[in-house]
Amino acid sequence: QNKYYYYYYLTYYNIFDVFFTELTEARTCETQSHRYKGPCVRKSNCANVCKTEGFSGGHCRGFRRRCFCTKHC
Repeated sequence: QNKYYYYYYLTYYNIFDVFFTELTEARTCETQSHRYKGPCVRKSNCANVCKTEGFSGGHCRGFRRRCFCTKHC
């Protein structure tokens, strides 16, 4: 009899998990920094400047080595 309760529990748990779990996809938005000056050489410098602009981080990108700020959107 306990075996049946176990199967009922698993069934209801799976139904609950499928229908009531919010599926979220982590997306990252990025934009070029307005305050970073010069070519972007160090990721840490770029990230620090981006944090002063209200972003969560930043990285160097592109042939011209520009600083792009990132945040979750």
